[in-house]
Amino acid sequence: MQKLAVITGASRGIGAATALLAARNGYSVVVNYLQNEAAAHALAATIHEAGGRATPVQADVSQEAEVAKLFEAADREPGELDLLVNNAGVVDRQARVQEMHESRLYRMLGVNVVGSFMCAAAAVRRMSTARGGKGGNIVNVSSAASKYGSPNEYVDYAASKAAIDTFTLGLAKEVASEGIRVNAVRPGIISTEIHASGGDPDRALRLGPGLPLGRPGSPEEVARAILWLASDAASYCTGAILDVAGAR
Repeated sequence: MQKLAVITGASRGIGAATALLAARNGYSVVVNYLQNEAAAHALAATIHEAGGRATPVQADVSQEAEVAKLFEAADREPGELDLLVNNAGVVDRQARVQEMHESRLYRMLGVNVVGSFMCAAAAVRRMSTARGGKGGNIVNVSSAASKYGSPNEYVDYAASKAAIDTFTLGLAKEVASEGIRVNAVRPGIISTEIHASGGDPDRALRLGPGLPLGRPGSPEEVARAILWLASDAASYCTGAILDVAGAR
């Protein structure tokens, strides 16, 4: 039976690269997006043209009813859910903590943390061998910011990703006996559009040369790490957090 992957925030960046690679690896892909409908449908078309299957599904992962809608759409796809990639995430304009307000903080934690919890819960209910499932994989997308704190820029984002690290460790232990492996990737400076969302579109190009590898990473490099963690090649890995950061 064909394997099914749900990838949140998949219309661009790391999510889009992961969807393309998953499709090339034989997954039927649910391409979740929030606002960029055109990009999600273009990505699905690219996958179809290459002989794969992809279905765009609009859903706000910070809302419980929307998460339910996303996974109900996945239930209608051929195959059984084998992989959830919790990639959806937001960043805000660079700011110091003293300048951050309630709406920003609730949005940041709602998407980056609560959304990952709710999507994982929906996936576990479908994958768990204790509930009649066949097992599966969850890969969370954290950030190297969780180790460094991002002072004067994105302390709230860094804190949300630190929560993802701990979430990965705890959930991995909780569902290990139910046939589910839970791991995370921790990207560093990656050339994606998220830097523009923070008001610094050239951030990756500016900071990349200062890394030991001398350049920013690409979304495709992170996608390869995600698909490796979800593969049989990583069958004895759970609770692992894999840095994809060019060393920092």
